[in-house]
Parts: sequence; structure tokens; C-alpha cells
Amino acid sequence: MQRRNLIVGGAAALGLGGWALSRPSKDLPFDPFMAANAQEATAEPAMIPDMVLGDANAPIEIIEYASYTCPHCATFHANVFPKLKADYIDTGKVRFIYREVYFDRFGLWASMIARCGGEMRYFGLAGLIYENQRAWTASGDPATIIEDLRKLAKTAGLTDEMLDACMNDAEQAKALVGWYQENAERDDIKSTPSFMIDGEKYSNMAYGDFQSILDEKIGG
Repeated sequence: MQRRNLIVGGAAALGLGGWALSRPSKDLPFDPFMAANAQEATAEPAMIPDMVLGDANAPIEIIEYASYTCPHCATFHANVFPKLKADYIDTGKVRFIYREVYFDRFGLWASMIARCGGEMRYFGLAGLIYENQRAWTASGDPATIIEDLRKLAKTAGLTDEMLDACMNDAEQAKALVGWYQENAERDDIKSTPSFMIDGEKYSNMAYGDFQSILDEKIGG
């Protein structure tokens, strides 16, 4: 199985130096290697909340590490996650935590869009972003990508004003990058999707493999 390798590369690779992405413009600094101060990129990672589904007292905890630009992550969310949610999360057996990984600035932008609606809208927006991944990433053009992501967000009820505020929040962007770096280094995440099940790391797997692991834990 092909997997994307994770590079914990800091803000420079994500193009955080002086970007402003409220609206597409020819004048936006779209150089992905634009330098940013590494200390600024790791500002206050603890301020970033986890996005969580399921019973807080569930006997099993799953943390998914995934990137919105990772095709295997989109496949997982299309084919495996709905079954996992129905059988284990919604039934109180699993507390599910989703943590973003940033291979590139496009994944960071998608994360900022998804988080813009708050926790109540997050997983609905995440589903839309994954479902439409091929469409919004197809052009490779930053201005087109940001506009397509905004269109998806507006179908979920976000307004231009809300999106302008979220996408111009440079401190939030830096904090997200620092949070991602801290998580990836601590849990030794090198590819996506990766999963921490009760603290043990697993790579991408089919639903049947999830069932075997989870049922053994529940039965044990």
C-alpha cells in the first residue's frame, strides 16, 4: 500500500510567511517555501482544541492522524469511518479524536476552513472536504483551491465574513502548525492515516482489522 511520508518541516514549507488568504488575488504570496520564524510557528500549540466524537467515558480511545490532501485519508473517511462511527463511536464504545497533519499549505487551509465553523460543524465540514478532495485539489492553483474550499464552507452555512476572519488569523495558523508538529513528534507519526488506539500506533487498515482490534479490547 502506498502511503505518504510525513515530513515535520515547519512553517517554511507551508508558506506561513506573510500570507493573507481571505480572497484570491494575484498579489497573494503563494510561494510555498516562503520563510517563517520557527519559534513563531510553534506558538501556543496547547491552545488548539482536539475535535472529538463519542462518549467521553468510552472504554477505548482512537486518535486519527490525517491530512485533508491525503488520498488514502479520503478513502478511509469514505469507506471505513462511517462503519466505525455507526458500530463503535455512536454506540459508546469508542471516543474518537481527529488530529490534522499538514503536508502542505493546502491541507492547512482546509483545516482552518473546517475549524472555522466551530466544533459543532467541524465533522460535517471535514466530510465535505474529504468527499470533494479530488475536485478542490485538482487545479493545483492556490487561488482556485482557496476559493473552492470557501465554496464548500458556504454550503455548510459559513459566511464570507466568518471565512475572512478565520483565514486571516495568522496566529491561529502558526499555532496549528506548532500543535501538529508537537503531536507528530510525540506520537512518532510518519504517514497518514495513522491511528493511536489506546496509546498504541497502527497504520492504515481495513474495517475488518479495526473490528478485530476493537472487539478484542472490548472482550478483554
